[in-house]
Amino acid sequence: MLPVRSNNIQELRKIKGLIIDMDGVLWQGDTPMPGLSGFFDVLRERQIKFILATNNNTQTPEGFVKKARKLGIDVQLEQVVTAAVATVHYLSSKYPPGSRIYVVGEAALKGLITDAGFTLADKDVHAVVATMDRQLTYEMLKRATLLIRAGADFIGPNPDTAYPTPEGLVPGGGAILAAVSAAADCKPLIIGKPESWMFSISMERMQLGVEETASLGDRLDTDIAGGRRLGLKTILVLSGVSTENDLKSSSIQPTWVFQGIQELAHALCA
Repeated sequence: MLPVRSNNIQELRKIKGLIIDMDGVLWQGDTPMPGLSGFFDVLRERQIKFILATNNNTQTPEGFVKKARKLGIDVQLEQVVTAAVATVHYLSSKYPPGSRIYVVGEAALKGLITDAGFTLADKDVHAVVATMDRQLTYEMLKRATLLIRAGADFIGPNPDTAYPTPEGLVPGGGAILAAVSAAADCKPLIIGKPESWMFSISMERMQLGVEETASLGDRLDTDIAGGRRLGLKTILVLSGVSTENDLKSSSIQPTWVFQGIQELAHALCA
């Protein structure tokens, strides 16, 4: 077993805010990770602010609040940031209200986009937004491809090619992006982690700066890489996607490594 990377634990205890991934960190599916309640008890005791930030677009922020509360964690709506939320921020900064958008994605993402004043359409669109859709069909891939080849912008909320479930790693939004990208011969603009949008929104909501904040996640290529790009300290837990072998062979190295949030909680309060 890889030991805790315990260097600079005193620096860890100076952190005032955490940007926390969910899948593979706090839970897998509907199963909480060991020590979930105790971890949030420690955050409250140490007055550490937090934002739950995920590339997962299959639920609304309200849905994630409900899930967290079902697992015994008191989370407020403003403490949840999803890649869908960041995507809507981007769309609103780029396109006027009423702009036509084609979405390969589930109801949660579509609802946020329409609530922001955009029109869902499958022709003459300004942009194609493609991400995780568990009802994906060939016709949806075909339509997205044709629209992008006709000139529509290509936007990807979630680059995660796989995500952890109790069954194991299964295809994620990035796998769908890869299919559309290959067919359209066009790379998407990525909005979710590791890009800066979600990190910036999270720090703004916590009213904290880079030096006071750490990114906590289970993926070297998104949670850790994205945090490092912005100059954040980073915490990897080995309870989700990235493994000990990945860590040993990767050029992306976190500030701290723990087996899971239970071990992290002990380090924060020891």
